[in-house]
Order: sequence, then structure tokens, then C-alpha cells
Amino acid sequence: MTFYRIAKRALDIAGSATGLVVLSPVMLWTAIRARHEMGNAIFRQERAGLGGRPFFLYKFQSMTDDRDANGELLPDDKRLTRFGRWLRATSIDELPQLWNVLKGDMSIVGPRPLLMEYVPLYSAEQRVRLDAPPGITGWAQINGRNAISWPEKFALDTWYVEHASLALDFRITLSTIKKALAREGISAENEATMPRFTGKIDDQED
Repeated sequence: MTFYRIAKRALDIAGSATGLVVLSPVMLWTAIRARHEMGNAIFRQERAGLGGRPFFLYKFQSMTDDRDANGELLPDDKRLTRFGRWLRATSIDELPQLWNVLKGDMSIVGPRPLLMEYVPLYSAEQRVRLDAPPGITGWAQINGRNAISWPEKFALDTWYVEHASLALDFRITLSTIKKALAREGISAENEATMPRFTGKIDDQED
């Protein structure tokens, strides 16, 4: 294991543990409010981790489980509550992932973990993003987040994996704080977050 990976893991443990303690009042209040408004405090979903291995990612619930007459979930924009929009705008919904970082499922900085069902759709170049631990924030998040296309997002993730360093991680962390305060790139145009990844380039272009 390289010095970078050892140092990165040590910083992840220290950072996530500190964050969980310092932010515990905010997280407790958010959990109570989310449970009251949406029925559940925590949203759990299987995502692809390092090497494509599955793990469960945790977020604060930001959408209801409202369904149509056929029992199908309503579109995201219909289930996203006002409080949920605020959680996403401030990125507070991501705070439970500090636990994922402490456990070793994720890093503070790295490519955002995507759905397991997307992994078989990756091209050989896109699979490079799986060579680094997924992160709470990353190079793509500070360069457009959900407001950029899938090809742009994958290109940025690949670039990060190939140029990863402690200095770059520190730069991304500082920029993330600025972006979160400015509430930039929260969603793609006409989407609650991002359109689904299909693996087809023509479906992803602007």
C-alpha cells in the first residue's frame, strides 16, 4: 500500500470521526425532522464501491414514498419535499456518509458511488473510476456536480483517479465547502438530481 493510500485512510478516519462528533446535534435534528416529514430518517441504497464491490450508502431521507394508483413510486420531483430540497441544497443529506467513511466503505474525497446496476454499462475507460474508493465529494462535484452530463462526469472522475494526491484532495475539500455554501450544481436541468445513466452516449449529451 502506498504512502498516499495510508495517509488518505488515516485522514478519512480522523475527519469522519471528528465530523460525526461535531455535527451530531445537526444530524440528530435532521433525523428527527426527516422522520416526522417523510416517515423515515435514513435512506439506504446499494452502491458500487472500490473495484465495483457493493456496499450500502446512507443519506438522510429527502423524498417521500408516495405511490400512484398502481403502487408505483411517483417521479422524484413529485416526492421531493420542501425540506428535502433544502437538505440537498445544503448537502446536509450527505452527512450520514461520514459513517460510511469511518467504516471504510468510502473516502471523504473520491468519485461519487453510483448504482450497482450502472456498473455493467461502463466502458473500459469509465471503469477506471472504480479503481479509487468512492467519496462524499470529488473532482466532478466541484466541477459541475449534477449540472453536467454523464460523459463529463465520467471524464472528470477518471482524471481524478489518474492524478489523485493529498494536495488535490485538500483542494477538492476546500472547494466543496465553497460550492456547498453557494448551492451550485444541485440538479441537472429539468431533473430532481440527474437523469439515469444508460451507457448510451447519445442519451447523455446535452
